[in-house]
Amino acid sequence: MEPQTDMQPDSPPETAIDLDDLGDWRKTHSCNSLGRGHVGETVVLMGWVQRRRDHGGLIFVDLRDREGLTQVVFDPQFDAVAHEHAHSLRSEYVIAVTGTVRPRPEGMTNPRLVTGEIEVITRELKILNSSKTPPFHVEDDVEASENIRLRYRYIDLRRPRMFHNLLLRHRAVQLTREYFNGAGFLEVETPVLTKSTPEGARDYLVPSRVNPGKFYALPQSPQLFKQILMVAGFERYYQIVKCFRDEDLRADRQPEFTQLDLEMSFVNEEHIYELIESWIRLLMKELLGVEMAPPFPRMSYAEAMRLYGTDRPDTRFGLLLTDVTDIVADSELRVFRQAVERNGIVKALRVPGGGGLSRKDLDDLTEYVKIFGAQGMAWIRIQPEGWQSPIAKFLQESVRERLAERLEIENGDIVMFLADQGKVVNDALGNLRVRLGNQLELIDPGSYNFVWVSHFPLLEWDAEEKRYTAVHHPFTSPIEEDVPLLREHPEQVRSRAYDLVLNGIEIGGGSIRIHRQELQELVFGALGIGREEAAEKFGFLLEALQYGAPPHGGIAFGVDRLVMLLSGSTSIRDVIAFPKTQKATCLMSGAPSEPELRQLLELCVRVESERRS
Repeated sequence: MEPQTDMQPDSPPETAIDLDDLGDWRKTHSCNSLGRGHVGETVVLMGWVQRRRDHGGLIFVDLRDREGLTQVVFDPQFDAVAHEHAHSLRSEYVIAVTGTVRPRPEGMTNPRLVTGEIEVITRELKILNSSKTPPFHVEDDVEASENIRLRYRYIDLRRPRMFHNLLLRHRAVQLTREYFNGAGFLEVETPVLTKSTPEGARDYLVPSRVNPGKFYALPQSPQLFKQILMVAGFERYYQIVKCFRDEDLRADRQPEFTQLDLEMSFVNEEHIYELIESWIRLLMKELLGVEMAPPFPRMSYAEAMRLYGTDRPDTRFGLLLTDVTDIVADSELRVFRQAVERNGIVKALRVPGGGGLSRKDLDDLTEYVKIFGAQGMAWIRIQPEGWQSPIAKFLQESVRERLAERLEIENGDIVMFLADQGKVVNDALGNLRVRLGNQLELIDPGSYNFVWVSHFPLLEWDAEEKRYTAVHHPFTSPIEEDVPLLREHPEQVRSRAYDLVLNGIEIGGGSIRIHRQELQELVFGALGIGREEAAEKFGFLLEALQYGAPPHGGIAFGVDRLVMLLSGSTSIRDVIAFPKTQKATCLMSGAPSEPELRQLLELCVRVESERRS
C-alpha cells in the first residue's frame, strides 16, 4: 500500500522550527481525562498530533495519547507565537502544550469523545519531535495490509484498537496472577534452555558454545519441570511462560507464544474444573462484564465426535450430526453401501428450514467438504410433494421412514450426507456445520459457550512412523479401568485428559499425570519407546518418580488465544505486541537473520545452503 499523504510532505517541512526539550514541563493530565469539571484549570498535555485543521484564524489539533483524544485550539489572540508554530504541525508530530480548559461553544460538542464537551486553549507549544508521513492513518479503520502494519508495528500499536487489546491482555494477566496467588499457588520460573524431547512439535534448537556439537532446545512447555516441582513438594505451581514450537503457523499460532501453565498435587479432574471455572468467571466478569453460571457443560470426546464431528465443539448453535450407518448399510445407493463395507461410516446433517438453499449453494458446499478429503456430498430436500434429490430413487421406502424418524425430518428441511472413513466424515461434516452456522446466521456473536471435553483416546496410530503416538503427551494418565488394555488394545485406552473449549476453539488443555514409574514405563512401551530410549529422553523424570511422587495434574492455557477471543479479534497477532508472520519472520526487525561467520565458528556450526544461479 502506498503511503497516504493526507496533504502532508514525506518529511518535515524545511521551515520547521527547532525542536524543543521538555525542560521542567510535566504532563498533568491524559488526553482522555478532562471534562467540564476541569473548566478554568491550567493543564499540560503531551502526545501525538492525530490531525490538524486550519480554520483561518484558528487552528484545531486533535491531540492523542494512549488514553484518548483532546481538542487543542491555537488562537493568535491568546498566543501569537504558539499559533504561528502550529502551522508547522503535521500528523504524528510529538508535542506538548500548556493551556486553559474551556467549554466547547454551543453546538460544537462531540458526544463520541470522553473529552467532547471541552477544549484546551493553548498558551504555549513545544514541538518535541517531527514525523515523516506515516504509511497509514493511526485509526482503527485502517486499510493497510497486515504486512505493512507489521513492518511499521510501532505505528500500528498507536491505534486505539491495538492499545485496547494490549491493555485487555495486561488486565487479564494481572487478574490471573492475583487469582492464583490467592489460591495458594507459587509462581516458579522454569528453564528456557533445556533438553530436546522430540515427542511433540519440532523443537527450536540452540547450539552450545561451551559444549561443542551439543544443543539446547527451547521449551515447548514446562511439562517435565512442573511435574518435578510436584515431586519436590511444591503442591501448587503456576507460571506465565514463553513457549516455542517450530511448526507451520495459522491465525491462532505463533512460533513463540505465552501460556498460563499450572500444576497441582493431590487433585482429581473435579478439583481442576472447579478452580479453572472460577478463574474464567472472574475474567469474564471483570474484563467483559459477563456473568457465567457454574458449572460449565461437559462432554466426552466420543460424544463430541458423534454430535459435532470435532473435539472442539461450538455449542452456540444446533445442527448436530447423526450417524445413519446402520440405516443405509443395505440401501441401493452404492456409495453408502461401499463406505460401510470398507468399515467407514455415513453421517447426516439436517438443516431445519434449509430447503431455501439454492443449487449453487449446495454445489459450493460440496466443493467445500472436498477440502477435508471428502469425495462429495449427497443431499435431499424435504418437500410436501416428496423428497427431491438425485439419490432419492435409491432409498427404499423403509430406509426413508427410518431416516425421517431418526433425523426428525420436517417439510422445508434439507439433509446432507457424507459417506467415507470416520475421520474424513467427521472433519468434513464438522467443518460444514460451522460454515452453515455462520452462513445461516445461527450464531450469536455476543455469546460465550464454554464446554469441557474429556476422556480423549490416550494414543493414536501414526501411519508414517508405524507406531502409536500420544494424543496429548506421554505423561498423561490412562483411565484406571482401561490400563489392562495397554498391552493388547492400546487404541481403546481412554485418558484422563481434558480440554476447555470456548466457541469452538480450544483455549486450554491438561490431564492427570502418571505418578508411578511402572505405569509410565508401561505407557512408554505402548508408544514403542524402549527402556534405553526412555532413559535417554526422560531419565530424570523416571528417576524422580521413584522418590515419592504424589498424584498430580495440571492444565495450560494459551494466553494469546484467550485474549484474542475476549477482545473479539480474529488473529492472535492483534493481541501480541510484536508477532511473527506466517513465515515466522519479524518484518519490523528483520528476524531471523544470517549470523556472522565469527559466531558460527565460535559455536562450531557450519551452515550449508544450496546456491542456485
